Amino acid sequence: MSSTVDYTDRAYWQGTIKMSLSKFFVLCVLHRKPMHGYEVVQAVEKTTKGCCSPSEGTVYPVLKEFETGGYMTSRPETVQGRQRKVYTLTDKGRDAFLVATEAWMEVTSHIIASRDLAVSPHAATKTKDGDSCCD
Repeated sequence: MSSTVDYTDRAYWQGTIKMSLSKFFVLCVLHRKPMHGYEVVQAVEKTTKGCCSPSEGTVYPVLKEFETGGYMTSRPETVQGRQRKVYTLTDKGRDAFLVATEAWMEVTSHIIASRDLAVSPHAATKTKDGDSCCD
């Protein structure tokens, strides 16, 4: 039984965007200060005002991936008898956040230009290079 995606369903696009932004916002909140995993989840949700609210099941694999790649380190911490890991960005992780910010800002400008094109489909929206986006 095959299922088809309804590309006119806003929920589809919101889910795709949230999945893509989760890694970005994990770097973002850890750029501010070291945090434990659940704190990262809460900080991402607060930072995005609920727009991106990853579950712990989504965040922990991302933290492990970033740690394995050298983008962050972790250290154990005991709070009220409970053991948890506190994650801290490395210089490589801070660089990754800056690169990700630039990449998202670039695509955001194209999304805004595309929105203008959707409102007026006959308008030619040009990039700074003089080429239309996605031609």
